[in-house]
Order: sequence, then C-alpha cells, then structure tokens
Amino acid sequence: MTVEVAWATRAPRPRALTDGLVRGAAQAALDYGKRGEIGLSVVFVDDAELARMHGEWLDDPTRTDVITFDLGDEGLGPAGELYVSTERAQAVAARRGLDPLREHLLYVVHGALHLCGFDDHAPAQRARMRRAERCVLARLTAHLDSLARKKSAARVKPRAR
Repeated sequence: MTVEVAWATRAPRPRALTDGLVRGAAQAALDYGKRGEIGLSVVFVDDAELARMHGEWLDDPTRTDVITFDLGDEGLGPAGELYVSTERAQAVAARRGLDPLREHLLYVVHGALHLCGFDDHAPAQRARMRRAERCVLARLTAHLDSLARKKSAARVKPRAR
C-alpha cells in the first residue's frame, strides 16, 4: 500500500505534521477499515480550492474540511484521493482550542474511513464514524507518545560519576 502526500497550499502547516505522520494516519485508518492494501493520495489544499471542488463534484460550493474520492474502479493509480483543507483545520482547531496537528490528522483519518465504507450522513452512521475516528486517533496518539518518550530518553545523558 502506498500513501502519497502532496501540499498544494501556501497555508502554514503544523511543524510536526510530516508526510510520514500523514501516511501513518491514513494507513491506520485504512487498516482499521480492513482496506489497508489500497493506494491513497492525500492532497492538502486551501479553503478556496476545496470549496471549488466541493461545488464542482458535490454541487455545494461552501467550505468543507475534507473530500474523499473513491477511485477503486479506475484501475490506474491510487484507489482513493483525499483533499484536506489546511486552512479549515487551522481555523477549527483555533476556534475549539485544539491542537492543529490533531485536527489535520482527524481529517486524514475521517477521509480514509470514508474509503472503507464509513459514512456520516445519518445519525447512526455518524456515531459509527465517530467511534472509528476515536479508536484510530487513540492508537495514533499512543504511538506518537511512545515515539516522543523514546526520543526524549535518547536525549537524556547519563550523569558522570
């Protein structure tokens, strides 16, 4: 499975939001949804571009956070594409007092779960999607915390005797 990451925006991204972390979040969501073998392209864009796409493909020109395209029937390239608004993630995180890194990862996880058959239009579907998001993000957080502890431990020098 290959996850490609592209940045087609000038909006700032959280310093810790690396391509590797984006790949890990997408892979964790795809694994959770039992589609870990598919290829995926994640493209970060600005609000204007995502609103344009939202209008063109979903007949709704308003701003949104993430759009998912299932390309499974195409046969060439990735099986799915996610378009994530970096500006939307930053704005929502600021408004809610959340970490922008986590908000970006939530959008990646959410979009990847859509490729696994999760939906969020009806209340029961939305509840199932939110449970899946929480589970995947909890696993990612535990993994990130573990990496941070290892990195911190590696920086600690033993005291000389």
